[in-house]
Amino acid sequence: MMKTIILLSIGLATSMISFSARAGGPGYTYGPVTLEQYIHINYGRFDDYMAWVTSTWLPTMEAEKKAGIIIGYKAYQSDPKSPNDPNFYLEITFKDMATYAGDIGDQVDAFNAVTDKVICNTACQNQARLRRNDFRTVLGTEIRREIVFK
Repeated sequence: MMKTIILLSIGLATSMISFSARAGGPGYTYGPVTLEQYIHINYGRFDDYMAWVTSTWLPTMEAEKKAGIIIGYKAYQSDPKSPNDPNFYLEITFKDMATYAGDIGDQVDAFNAVTDKVICNTACQNQARLRRNDFRTVLGTEIRREIVFK
């Protein structure tokens, strides 16, 4: 009988602790949002692609960070598992989902204002995009939202 009372007491205490944890909130918040592009750079064209990254992408990311549009960016090179896998990744991080998604029209306008200033006008950028596609293929894009535990 005493064992039953002790086990019931432990079970009740555990339930109360669990309930109070749930009542206080979910135990996490949402953090930064990262946009990641999966890229395959064609064989022998790495230096060409890096020339674009350092001359165009990097200054644009710096300008976007200074303008408060993004909070960070990174680039990664990798060894792909197969010939069709990405061998390069570009990441852009936003403060949160509202900053990433926001009013899409406002985001696009802010981004265009920065790129027009840093690179050149839209027509000029479109020509550069065509040349860039000669040495790389974007295989996909992923959006991730960080979970921050309390």
